Order: sequence, then C-alpha cells, then structure tokens
Amino acid sequence: MKSHKLTLTVFLLFSAFAHSSEMALPGIDADRKSLPVSLSELAEEADLVAVAQVKDTDYVYTRSFPSEGSAYLKILISYKLNQAAEEIIEVYEKGLHPNECYFENPTVFEEGRRYLVFFRLDPEDPEIYRGLAQGCALEILVTEDNRYALKFPLEGMDLSDKLDALAVNYDFRDNYALLSEESLEPARRDDLLARGLIIPYQGQFKYTRGVDLTTIRKLMFQETTR
Repeated sequence: MKSHKLTLTVFLLFSAFAHSSEMALPGIDADRKSLPVSLSELAEEADLVAVAQVKDTDYVYTRSFPSEGSAYLKILISYKLNQAAEEIIEVYEKGLHPNECYFENPTVFEEGRRYLVFFRLDPEDPEIYRGLAQGCALEILVTEDNRYALKFPLEGMDLSDKLDALAVNYDFRDNYALLSEESLEPARRDDLLARGLIIPYQGQFKYTRGVDLTTIRKLMFQETTR
C-alpha cells in the first residue's frame, strides 16, 4: 500500500513538472516572435513574397473577432515563388495569437486592401498558405502617380530595418490612406500630426509618407544579391 502511494506521488509530481514545462514553452515562443526581424530574414523564410490584394474572406468570428478561416488574395506582383504562380491564393489562419494573419474583408463597394505579404506553404496542405510567425503582411498604398509604396509608419510587424530615413512624402490617391477621427486615439493622433505623418484632410486625416517598393525589394533580397 505504501509502495502504491509512493508511486502515485512520484507520478503526480512528474506530471505537474511536465505540465509546467509545457506551459512555459508558449511564453518562450512568444518572446521569439516579438523580436524585431529584418525584411531579408522574412523573405528568406517565406515561400511566397508578393504584393497582394484582399478579394474575399471566409472567417469564423468569436466576439466580433475572426478566430479561424481563410482569406483569398489576388497576386499583383510576385517577388519570390516556391511553386507555380497562381492568380488567387488561399491563406488559412486559426486562433488568436501574436502576429495572427487575418485580413479585413472588403465591402461590395470598395477594393480590398493591398499588402506586401510573406507566406509559407502549409505543411499539411500545400494548396494553401499560412503567415510567418513573425508576421505576414505590411500595408501598401497607391500613390498619385499610380505606384505602390509601403505605408509609413508600419503596422502589424516589428522590423529591425530602419525605414525612417527611407520614408518620403507622397500624395496618396488610395482611400485607405484616410483615417477618421474616431479611429485614432487622441495621443496617437497628436503624435502622428506632430511628426508630419498625417495631415487633416476633408474632415479626416491622411497619411503622408511611404517607402518606395523598389527600396523595399533591395532590402528584402540584399543577402542573396551580394
């Protein structure tokens, strides 16, 4: 009987230790995901690097937030491909976590947002893509002369590249360059205004700066072109 109790105690202690170790791993992973990453590192890890536009989404929503499902994106410019090019690709995501890869669904009256995307092939289904752990998309805006520029300041990814000095002034013709008063917290609005990154525009605010995609392309593939 005493032997049985001793064995049970050892088993419970081992189980508790194993459980605590498993619980610690997500924290370690989260720390790694939160470290700044360079554009060249993202491009090297990705199976697909491209400029893409959101066409449609099919998500399950939990408390108004997407929690699982697919987005369908049209490839506009391909920079890196690890398989045959497709015009429309499916990008699957599941769960709520840091750097999750969900996209806003456009209404029937508007174009979808454009992004510089970094995707990997799903190891369980090579027909679909998944976002990288460090992040999957940086928003692109259309300039007055119909060119693409990375919106600045960046949102959705922590880059180690110093893009501040590379951002230049643009007059964007993209509706997604506009921000409503309600979408900005007062402190953030005042900071962006003080830095000249937005200006008042027709009762709203408008982004003023971006980084040319030619410059971004050089940063993404600098390691492979030396």
